[in-house]
Amino acid sequence: MSNARTRAARPSYRCSECGWETGKWVGRCGECQAWGSVAEAAAVQGRTAAGPVSTPAVPIGQVSVEDSRARTSGVPELDRVLGGGIVPGAAVLLAGEPGVGKSTLLLEVAAATARSGLRALYVTGEESASQVRLRADRTGGIHDELYLAAETDLGAVLSHIQAVRPQLLVVDSVQTIGAADVDGVPGGVTQVKEVAAALVRVAKTQNIATVLVGHVTKDGSIAGPRVLEHLVDVVLHFEGERSSRLRMVRAVKNRFGPVDEVGCFDLSGEGIVAVTDPTGLFVARHHEPVAGTCVSVVLEGRRPILAEVQALVTPATAERPRRTTSGLDGSRIAMIVAVLQQRARIRLHTHDVFASTVGGVRIVEPAADLASAIAVASAWKQRDIPTDLVAIGEIGLAGELRRVRDIPQRLAEAARLGFRGAIVPAESHRDAGVVRTVDGMKVVGVPDLDAALRVLDLGVHDSAPLFKVHRTEPGRPALGVV
Repeated sequence: MSNARTRAARPSYRCSECGWETGKWVGRCGECQAWGSVAEAAAVQGRTAAGPVSTPAVPIGQVSVEDSRARTSGVPELDRVLGGGIVPGAAVLLAGEPGVGKSTLLLEVAAATARSGLRALYVTGEESASQVRLRADRTGGIHDELYLAAETDLGAVLSHIQAVRPQLLVVDSVQTIGAADVDGVPGGVTQVKEVAAALVRVAKTQNIATVLVGHVTKDGSIAGPRVLEHLVDVVLHFEGERSSRLRMVRAVKNRFGPVDEVGCFDLSGEGIVAVTDPTGLFVARHHEPVAGTCVSVVLEGRRPILAEVQALVTPATAERPRRTTSGLDGSRIAMIVAVLQQRARIRLHTHDVFASTVGGVRIVEPAADLASAIAVASAWKQRDIPTDLVAIGEIGLAGELRRVRDIPQRLAEAARLGFRGAIVPAESHRDAGVVRTVDGMKVVGVPDLDAALRVLDLGVHDSAPLFKVHRTEPGRPALGVV
């Protein structure tokens, strides 16, 4: 018994930045690597006795689900990511880098909720009420059912909720709200946990759909304790390049829908607009065939998107050739260049290789490997690629082409946008080199990278191309099937 009491009384130490706990004091946190953030945590003693229940337990079949039906947020692309809309009583955490457009998006959601006849409360802790009003004037978000409050105290926020009785609550942001009876500064681990827990508790008990804005750290993860993501029902990431108007919302956690959907938005000075068909943003329609370009079909969640890869190959001016990428994984491009040199005998060790995507889209899916390899080979040989051809497939280190998921869905999207030819991995040895018609497109399956390059006459030795560029009208390139 005495040993048990000794172990129970042993102090524990906790990091004030990330909440990491350890049995002894250390100068540097073992989780977030912060210096001087580990301090002794207050000991919790005693046992919790049985207490009164809020509502009695009932058979699950008798629980009503009518109050938890999802309702539209007024932004179709956000509804797609959420799985149909915002569920009353749900807590949603939206995180993103500064300036990406989180406040603009949520102000639009609040205004759409107000226009639908429901009451919305927008609480801002980062701006004044007049600053938010200026944004609402610019984006057309003025409505009598949209209430606005500028508060940084949790008690004041709870008082506003009791007074307004909203159906939608937006808190921008959870790191700026502080609780007076909790130690620490706003944004600290203890404060964020208490503020988030209190707001989620109010959302559940009063059936209020609640959206919390969260900050991110320099590595892109959500700032604050990890428990913050466990408290909420939905975790969304809002991302986008500063040089591009395109913004994307991805679901990382979703208790009410899928986590493989993505929503696309266009951010401008007039506000944020949903982009229901973003493919045209990532493909440059050339009036003339251009060497070093190839189009692929990648999946963003469940949505197929056509993305163009551009490559430029120049003689190296330094002893070590450069491999520069934008919108593509640099290590994957380096691997593709190595496979081209070793398996297809395209000598690039004395050349600089530059590869980029169009429209600021970032491609991380290996389905674009074949398009990247064709673009590099085309730039190296200075031979044009048909402008209405797509290439889909993953490249292995042996030079083989591997199939990727949902190829029929990708081909259907390319056919819808007017593409007439496709190169894909062969399903079997019998299908290699066989041209078949799919959705009006000429599709050829190839077993490896060398065969794919021969189809377009991009190999080391000249060959009869299966797809070639010819012109049906002056100045208008078209795809020819030999």
